[in-house]
Amino acid sequence: MTYTAPVADMRFTLRALVGLEDLARLPGCENAAPDVVDAVLDEAAKFAGAVLAPLNVVGDTQRSVLENGVVRTPEGFKEAYAKYVEGGWNALPFAPEHGGQGLPWAVALAVAEMWNSANMGWALCPLLNIGAVELLEAHGSPAQKATYLPKMISGEWTGTMNLTEPQAGSDVGALRTRAVREGDHYRITGQKIFITYGDHDWTRQIVHMVLARTPDAPAGSKGISLFIVPKYLVNPDGSLGQRNDIRTVSLEHKLGIHASPTCVLAYGDNGGAIGFLVGEENRGLEYMFTMMNNARLNVGLQGVAIAERAYQQAREYARTRIQGKPVGAAASGLPIAHHPDVKRMLLGMRSRTEAARALAYYAAAAIDRARHHPDAGERRRQQSLADLLIPIVKAWCTDTGVDVASEGIQIHGGMGFIEETGAAQHYRDARILPIYEGTNGIQANDLVARKLGRDGGAAARELLALLRKDAAWLGAPGLADAVEAAEAATAHLVATLAENPAAALAGAVPYLHLLGTTLGGWLLARGAAAAEAGGADPRFAAAKRLTARFFAEQYLPAAAALVSAVRNGATVAALDPELL
Repeated sequence: MTYTAPVADMRFTLRALVGLEDLARLPGCENAAPDVVDAVLDEAAKFAGAVLAPLNVVGDTQRSVLENGVVRTPEGFKEAYAKYVEGGWNALPFAPEHGGQGLPWAVALAVAEMWNSANMGWALCPLLNIGAVELLEAHGSPAQKATYLPKMISGEWTGTMNLTEPQAGSDVGALRTRAVREGDHYRITGQKIFITYGDHDWTRQIVHMVLARTPDAPAGSKGISLFIVPKYLVNPDGSLGQRNDIRTVSLEHKLGIHASPTCVLAYGDNGGAIGFLVGEENRGLEYMFTMMNNARLNVGLQGVAIAERAYQQAREYARTRIQGKPVGAAASGLPIAHHPDVKRMLLGMRSRTEAARALAYYAAAAIDRARHHPDAGERRRQQSLADLLIPIVKAWCTDTGVDVASEGIQIHGGMGFIEETGAAQHYRDARILPIYEGTNGIQANDLVARKLGRDGGAAARELLALLRKDAAWLGAPGLADAVEAAEAATAHLVATLAENPAAALAGAVPYLHLLGTTLGGWLLARGAAAAEAGGADPRFAAAKRLTARFFAEQYLPAAAALVSAVRNGATVAALDPELL
């Protein structure tokens, strides 16, 4: 199955919903001129469709393997990465100071969507590397930045995130990896699991960002420090020196993303791996959240990407598969796309995918404004908005990706359950998304306990006030009711957090879905209005109107129903686990 990047919708979303022209006026984003962005999107679409997409099935069937301590990725993957580096794609959102191209994160996110739609197993390596770069940009010392950033930004070296351990799982505070100081460095010993692209054959150097605990550190998450632990030590002249004491123990056998080597890494089998402290001791989890938030936004984008790929495949299958006589048709022999229920499923796939795309890009633009806006107050406001949106993007968009991929199998019927069609791979690949980088339940808890709890719901109320204002003139069916439901649920959770935190968190997942659905309906309605007012191609504008109306009629009504689930969290919180 081929993949064609939806460049027209990406471009429209960036301009009409994200405000690309406004972003290009921000200090540091001047390179995002419309003609430059158009050229970037067009070239990225070619690379995704011609180079990455044909390798998607190859990666799924061949898988990455560990042979005599060396990780081998599937045929063609290393060569594709070399072309990616040659094209300068890794450098898009980073500052020119270290070799970046200075484009907004919103633009880089659109490009990353193409990589993940075309070949998510391949795209995971650049995703983690970009997060590692952002971490070092924010918290590394000048010497660390000079040593690592230029080659990580270019893609000559790649980076990883090392949090999880066998006994700890999502409870990062329970990690046991140790770091003992030895002069200007530390000796790292321990084991990490689920390390995406923890080893591979694309680049010689891999820069691991490792959480570990010093001997006298406080217990729990407050005693965690962050270390740079490179696969090869770096000589003073920037060349690679001796191999560090890091060993790939095994690769996990997974439901999906087979091309991505998910490694078990052992540190210190022969005296301890040499690591270098980032920032101060015992602040590692705080620093790592920079990388984690980047990854969470990008994982939410993966939900968009896999939904788009599944939709394209289901649409093409429905246009060619002849079966039955559609109700009301004058004759048989028509493709199944004429059946009412198949139309419903396809419209559902498209509307949810476009809503998720708009939400992810909107969050990325908030990050751009938080970093580059000249007014300090506006930077703070945009950062609060980004903080609120990131858990919604991660969870709602990834749940959408799973649902849309599942619907794609349904449209294929029995053939969807057969691996050869490729529909099953999208579903298998998508299923990890609600789990890694913090399960979606953790995202919902973060949204309620941290984001609502931090400001008493102020950021949420400010965003919902904007939606309420727009609902008055957009005329989208059900949008005002959905906003009212979101406001009521927000008020309930803010009050409940103080009285019964467990009851509030029991309603956190329904609340996140309520907000995601409401925001998705709002952005689609704004898109339809913009397409109409902006003189878009008539067919494009008609499709936007149809998609927005379908979402408003089929999905927005669920927002009001979710209020009950939010309000009745106390029933769940009081449940005796023995009754389960």
